[in-house]
Amino acid sequence: MPGGGERYQEFEPPAALKPFVRVIWTYADPDPAPVVQRIAPDGCPELIFDIGAPYEEQDEDGEWRLQPSALFAGQMTRPLALRPVGPTELVAIRFAPDGARDWLGLPLAAATDRRLDMVERLKGFSAPAGDPEAQVAAFTGWLADQRRRAGWTVDPVVRAEIEVAAADRASPVRKPADQRALQRRFADRVGVSPRMLRSVFRFRRVFDHAAHPGRPEAEGWLDAGLEAGYFDQPQMARDFRRFLGCTATEWAREQQALARAIASQSYKPGADHPA
Repeated sequence: MPGGGERYQEFEPPAALKPFVRVIWTYADPDPAPVVQRIAPDGCPELIFDIGAPYEEQDEDGEWRLQPSALFAGQMTRPLALRPVGPTELVAIRFAPDGARDWLGLPLAAATDRRLDMVERLKGFSAPAGDPEAQVAAFTGWLADQRRRAGWTVDPVVRAEIEVAAADRASPVRKPADQRALQRRFADRVGVSPRMLRSVFRFRRVFDHAAHPGRPEAEGWLDAGLEAGYFDQPQMARDFRRFLGCTATEWAREQQALARAIASQSYKPGADHPA
């Protein structure tokens, strides 16, 4: 959980946005430690608006570059490393895995492993500093207006497959042509394949199980991994390298602030989120 001057909170979306939005979250830290934060994937794209200083992101070339103050973060299939450069405060929309397609207006595959600059798209939008409830009200009101104007929809075939994957149930048997069609629909509305989304969901469940009360996080990774659906420790270790670029023990020892708040929060794919 956040400590010191940190604040992390989650809010349930209004009814009109629930088919498309999982949760709205806010985070602030007036004096963040200048350390690298490794962000774990959770299978959901996000729209993020920085009220404080934007983070720096490490690019594939190893260089650190400042993120835009408003961005759309697509699905993640590889490590993401951030570090603060000043007092942080932000409000974010965590979409359903397939909930952002109509808002973005692009195939979600175009945003996979990318952070798209949304400064121009959010031009004129503002949210008050230091007031999470008002920030959420401003962001959800703006987004609800976007939904009304564009008439967003959900692809029932894609949504059904997401729900099956989130519940860790077997997918229905499909003909090869139907499976290829599903792959195309996932590329458009989710940004990754059904198989990749299942891998991300399984990885996400490790953090859910590791966060159980009474379990020492740094010592209980193997049990958490087995409960999440991994066969053994090496299989889980490969996914830690794949998605976070470090071992579970390194992550537990080094991560704090935003990365730990996001990884330990109560969101679970496919579940209704409490206010």
